[in-house]
Amino acid sequence: MDLVFHSSAMDNSCRKLIFNIYIGFYCSAIILPKMCICSYFSTPSIDQFNKDAGTFPVATNGQPFPWHELRLPTVVTPLHYDLFVHPNLTSLDFVASEKIEVLVRDATQFIILHSTDLEITNATLQSEEDVRYRKPGKKLTVLSYPAHQQIALLVPEKLMADLRYYVTIDFQAKLADGFEGFYKSTYRTLGGETRIIAVTDFEPTQARMAFPCFDEPLFKASFSIKIRRESRHIALSNMPKVKTIELEGGLLEDHFETTVKMSTYLVAYIVCDFNSVSGTSSSGVKVSVYASPDKWSQTHYALEASLKLLDFYENYFDINYPLPKLDLVAIPDFESGAMENWGLITYRETSLLFDPKTSSVSDKLWVTKVVAHELAHQWFGNLVTMEWWNDIWLNEGFATYMELISANATYPELELDNYFLDLCFEVIKRDSLNSSRPISNQAETPTQIREMFDTVSYNKGACILNMLKDFLSEEKFQKGIINYLKKFSYGNAKNDDLWSSLSNSCLEGDFTSGGFCYSDSKTTSNTLAFLEENMEVKEMMTTWTLQKGIPLVVVKQEGRSLRLQQERFLSGIFKEDPEWRALQERYLWHIPLTYSTSSSNAIHRHILKSKTDTLDLPEKTSWVKFNVDSNGYYIVHYEGHGWDQLITQLNQNHTLLRPKDRIGLIHDAFQLVSAGRLTLDKALDLTRYLQHETNIPALLKGLEYLETFYHMMDRRNISDVTENLKPVIDTQSWSDEGSVWDRMLRSVLLKLACYLNHAPCIRKATQLFSQWMESGGKLNIPTDVLKIVYSVGAQTTAGWNYLLKQYELSVSGAEKNKILYALSTSKHEEKLMKLIELGMEGKVIKTQDLAALLHAIARNPEGQQLAWNFVRENWTELLKKFGLGSFPMRMIISGTTAHFSSKDELQEVKLFFEFLKAQGSHLDVFQIVLETISKNIKWLEKNLPTLRTWLLASI
Repeated sequence: MDLVFHSSAMDNSCRKLIFNIYIGFYCSAIILPKMCICSYFSTPSIDQFNKDAGTFPVATNGQPFPWHELRLPTVVTPLHYDLFVHPNLTSLDFVASEKIEVLVRDATQFIILHSTDLEITNATLQSEEDVRYRKPGKKLTVLSYPAHQQIALLVPEKLMADLRYYVTIDFQAKLADGFEGFYKSTYRTLGGETRIIAVTDFEPTQARMAFPCFDEPLFKASFSIKIRRESRHIALSNMPKVKTIELEGGLLEDHFETTVKMSTYLVAYIVCDFNSVSGTSSSGVKVSVYASPDKWSQTHYALEASLKLLDFYENYFDINYPLPKLDLVAIPDFESGAMENWGLITYRETSLLFDPKTSSVSDKLWVTKVVAHELAHQWFGNLVTMEWWNDIWLNEGFATYMELISANATYPELELDNYFLDLCFEVIKRDSLNSSRPISNQAETPTQIREMFDTVSYNKGACILNMLKDFLSEEKFQKGIINYLKKFSYGNAKNDDLWSSLSNSCLEGDFTSGGFCYSDSKTTSNTLAFLEENMEVKEMMTTWTLQKGIPLVVVKQEGRSLRLQQERFLSGIFKEDPEWRALQERYLWHIPLTYSTSSSNAIHRHILKSKTDTLDLPEKTSWVKFNVDSNGYYIVHYEGHGWDQLITQLNQNHTLLRPKDRIGLIHDAFQLVSAGRLTLDKALDLTRYLQHETNIPALLKGLEYLETFYHMMDRRNISDVTENLKPVIDTQSWSDEGSVWDRMLRSVLLKLACYLNHAPCIRKATQLFSQWMESGGKLNIPTDVLKIVYSVGAQTTAGWNYLLKQYELSVSGAEKNKILYALSTSKHEEKLMKLIELGMEGKVIKTQDLAALLHAIARNPEGQQLAWNFVRENWTELLKKFGLGSFPMRMIISGTTAHFSSKDELQEVKLFFEFLKAQGSHLDVFQIVLETISKNIKWLEKNLPTLRTWLLASI
């Protein structure tokens, strides 16, 4: 599923997680539970079932249900689905039928399938002989067990092993109201007419809401799909259309080519009235981007990006895209950022459409990343699928990592490397809490599976892959990836399959006649030459995937000797705390260390496999810097004089340290403050060199922490702290000029300046807003300052009301996001409450934007209590809209609580979560939030006096 994130460089972002929350605030990502996961289950015999019927669950009709596991039995497996669907967009329901060809592996008297909220009107069974002689099917008894979302088809005679059978099922249902299964979506035309489309979204476990199926990733099959529709609509599915048949009453029936073998969660079909723009890739794949008619003009950038990225991936993976066509569709109502359905990728409008008049450089970056992410899935996830959802990171971590590789190659001007650093820093915040989870983690229920789609699967997955690539060398890593994809094409894989492919990255073509692989004969100097051919990739990487958390490497320099120690890094839990020692036990990583020194720019490498180790330096050096270019997933603490030596170097000549190393130092220093390992004074001292910094990402990293502190102080009545920033703020132009990073800095600085009531900033924004209002919303304001101008304009009643009116009229999702953010910054509670009510109603402000809206309002000091109270009082209604484990619900919980920093607030949140647990609602995010609030309280208790002194001194 996808992606997961959006915002300006300053505003950390989350993907499918990828839920596009580009209204400018940090996204809290979510974590997962521990449950038993079984790969296969033995099937009870018929005799045992008859004898022990009382030990089995009870179906809805009171009969015993012949299966009691959450996972399906493997005695019957699907080979092919013939699926017919006829949605009625007037009555908002659909009728459908399917014929599933199955292979019986062991004799059985029942078939277990998944099915949720489908009314089954008929079910029959034919043997191969019945089909050959055109005999009618035998009627099947259908039992339903909703608790496991399963149905059992009881057959009159035992099904025999190693034979094929054909199950035909007729069924019907309402189009779903939410964002899952086969659901309705609406949009308004420029003329004010509301139009309805029908669209699917099946990942991870919602195909069963649209048709009875074997809804687990291991049960791959091919699909032949037919869609019936009215002539005013078009139908789209995974494959190209073969033919259209005209029926009585003006109806049309589209028949689509049979798909390749794939998992049910990738099946997709849409009935809509959209327009498209198309192009052809170098290898002849037809690529089309679809949107509602009024937004067609915003599809062109996505088409250009898709064609470039598709060419790149085919070349990089050495495997052609496996289907004849690729459609990308902007859906008006969509829960996440996008979904990688094979050949028919669906997107939230803000993740696909680009409007040059209102989309900023951040918006362009976001669209590029999400398109890159979903296209990567056509190989990682679609061609090779994880065996079970515990390894969803094999899909999501890879797709997130490939965003970096592909966008760097196709759009180098976007300089994505620095965004990738932020993505790793974002997950470190989560992973340094004790409530984190391993990347590969057991999940069984649909809610637990949904919780796996979080920043750990996406970001940490991507960051450890980047570390591994740095460790192996780019060439060896790429060969291993190609090996993995070719070996497991159209099949399923698990963690170990990836490690073995990367350990021995010889492809068949690399072998000589004697059976030896010489692919490493051109080993480069920065490859770890001391590794054996079958090097310990698996041994190393399991320490990163099967245990939670992030290591802290403590470095102490004694002359020419470096003493190293590794421990588990814990944010908010200090070494002197009684629980610290117990939380360190049994944690050990194989850490591929890199370091450089003051006396040599060379990159030195060492694998730290033990708790402690010693390195000898070849020459005397005044400082040593570990984790070169921040490619490693670990935090470094320099004991003794280590930090002072680095601070001295930064102040004397910061350019002797690489730009990414300077960013990494700023990040690590403030993380160490939160763990009680470094004083806040020392971390702030480190930022003093920034007045000489010309590398914008490093400047932005420093600013990010300062902005956080300014926001903290805002709640404690300390204001007017812009003096230190004044020189750099006043040189910013209100334009869209410069490189990507010039533009990012402009957006962040001016947003902060206006937030802090810097008079020249407020004056300029007010002037632009007035001109825009006078022009009837026609004036083109530079896109990078649009959000700032709207936010200042929203502070007057007239401006706020005008913005809300423009929000309704705008056909640009990018502009709507900026307006909604601006509206959420109002200081008036009644205005904020009106926004929430509109979001709950779902007409003016779509339900898909409610979670991000509540998050934004909670970040507004005037709205934080309002948003939290609303969530508590309307929990049941919110649950109906989104479902318990969904990304929006997790975002609502964390977004309205994770910034709390008092003991009273902690107690209030704790009581509410205990109430929810008693009602049967439990999520891992509850523990994450409680730990985050505790960390906030502890941080303020320890650092508030220092921070107050420092900020007041800067005025």
